[in-house]
Amino acid sequence: MSKLSLSVAIGDYDRNRPLIDGQVQIDGVDPVYMTLSPEEIFFRVFRNEDFDISELSLSSYTVKTANGDCPYVGIPAFVSRAFRHTSIYVRRDRIKRPEDLKGCRIGVPEYQLTAIVWARALLHDEYGVAPEDVTWVRGGIETPGRPEKINLNLPAGVKLESAPENLTISDMLDRGDIDAFIAPRPPHGAAASNPNVGWLFPDPTATAKDYYSRTGIFPIMHLVGIRKTLVEQHPWLPAAVYKAFEASKAAAIEHLSDTSATKVTLPFVEEQIVAARKLMGDDYWSYGVDANRKTLETFLQHHHSQGLSSRKVSVDELFHPATLETFKI
Repeated sequence: MSKLSLSVAIGDYDRNRPLIDGQVQIDGVDPVYMTLSPEEIFFRVFRNEDFDISELSLSSYTVKTANGDCPYVGIPAFVSRAFRHTSIYVRRDRIKRPEDLKGCRIGVPEYQLTAIVWARALLHDEYGVAPEDVTWVRGGIETPGRPEKINLNLPAGVKLESAPENLTISDMLDRGDIDAFIAPRPPHGAAASNPNVGWLFPDPTATAKDYYSRTGIFPIMHLVGIRKTLVEQHPWLPAAVYKAFEASKAAAIEHLSDTSATKVTLPFVEEQIVAARKLMGDDYWSYGVDANRKTLETFLQHHHSQGLSSRKVSVDELFHPATLETFKI
């Protein structure tokens, strides 16, 4: 039987590289890998369904799943995760603490981005700043005129406006037209060197560690999806894809843990691995539903309460049934 020739769009992360370089194979698949930026992948996936297997934005996927029109089925391989304390930048000449954001104008690249959902959840749960308490200004980080890739029907109390056509939210932060900026990438251009622009949290790593120690939540950004029409034709495919992504991550962590020569161009990598395992356990970057149910439930609750999903989506309906449990020896 010939293998399926499938396009696979994913980021060039260490946990994906054993797949990309062929060290790990997807059973029954002859993949064509494309390593692209998240912005390009998500735009092409949710506008044109360009790829057979793809990294997906958790938020965009949830919007489409709630609406019943998602062309992909999810696999609980969480290839991107991040504490979003480092994603919140403010005008430090105005904002001294998170509570000061009430009544302010906050720039975002897209209202429904996963990173922004998590940041709003953090501000709401930890500091009492609700989405309705601020005015959201949507615009590009580096290029003006960035569109919202998915149509949204937001609650009446949410104030969302577009940035001027000739300005980015980075420009607006630098000029002082907005008070804060939340995005997966840092401010661009002059804002990056403006002495009045900086992180909301002076020590975001310490704040994030405290958040995790209290909540057990390591925010999930991206999952993997397979085109539904393919799964209908080949019901064995979801389990095969999940198995391969798990094996790829395991190989990457083993490689990173080999301290004979540092695998990352950064000092103190060994110490960071030890610290992560001490705080979060040996499987500090877990895949699978069971290990991540609380994190997923928290996200889905906030996603719905923020008006992004038309109904409350359950954790299990996000993923193909074949990936909810795996064999053991």
